[in-house]
Amino acid sequence: MPSPAASPRPFRPSRLGLALTTTLVALALAATGCGSPAAPAGPAARSAPAAAPDRVEPLMPPPAPALPVTVASADGTQVTVASADRIVPLTGSLNEIVYTLGLGGQVVARDITATFEQAAKLPVVTRGHDVSAESVLSLRPTLVLAETTSGPAEAVQQIRDAGIPVLVVAPAKTLEDVAKRTDAVAAALGVKEAGTRLNERTAARIAAARTEVPAASGKKPRVAFLYLRGTASVYLLGGSDSGAASLLEAAGAVDTGKESGLGKDFTPITSEALAAAAPDAILVMSKGLESVGGVDGLVKIPGVAETPAGMDRRVITIDDGVLLNYGPRTDQVLTSLVAQLYGKGA
Repeated sequence: MPSPAASPRPFRPSRLGLALTTTLVALALAATGCGSPAAPAGPAARSAPAAAPDRVEPLMPPPAPALPVTVASADGTQVTVASADRIVPLTGSLNEIVYTLGLGGQVVARDITATFEQAAKLPVVTRGHDVSAESVLSLRPTLVLAETTSGPAEAVQQIRDAGIPVLVVAPAKTLEDVAKRTDAVAAALGVKEAGTRLNERTAARIAAARTEVPAASGKKPRVAFLYLRGTASVYLLGGSDSGAASLLEAAGAVDTGKESGLGKDFTPITSEALAAAAPDAILVMSKGLESVGGVDGLVKIPGVAETPAGMDRRVITIDDGVLLNYGPRTDQVLTSLVAQLYGKGA
């Protein structure tokens, strides 16, 4: 298992989950936006949209679980859930789904990536990004929700060996995964109808966000997704498996890492790779940008200043704990991305 200093755990594509040493301060749309390629705006002309409250929006009224149920787990097992009274989601994304389904009152713990307001006071059951089986078991859960990237594997197995149902959900990589993950969690909690309602609401909001993308008029904006952890000297360029491509494409942009044929999730940044990518804008997570000293520090990373994005200081920031969740608040992520990319209102 790679250490947090060696790899970008937040996305968890290979144990790189959506974790990033996060603080979800709710779409704090800091840094500079990005002008449209057809009519680029200068840094002084751009302003970030107002920050949204860092809260999820539960369905009302809360659904009543119909249990027991037996559901398929992404690791190939069948899981029988008899009670949803004490739920422990092991990723922030899964926690967000449970809360938004209306069952937040039955969640008894969180991992460090669940940073929205409603979950803030819950005990944390991870050390760094690793699950503490002892901490989980001490809370007497009736259901644990994990992803295929949750680990270490020994800790997850220890929880199972104690007789606790553990449902494993496939990690999210694209917009198409939003409904699948909601359905999986809702089925395990015995609230399928609530899952359907939430999917309908989420789909409508994502569709509305996509209508804000300007009609194509020439060259699409090119965006490079960078993972930064300056304190650990980790500077990575997102590839086709980073999870960002689906969002960028929905926003009418080109993911330069995917276009460049970078097949992995992330690869070390080089001046040559950035020059070849030639991004018009750079997408980073808020904590990542903070870790390198803001935009001033970002352009000091070798190769960045020589790109069109670096020369124009066109940087898009979205909070670590929500960017790649692909969940009930993905419409907010897309709205923020579009607003910053095309310089739409404050």
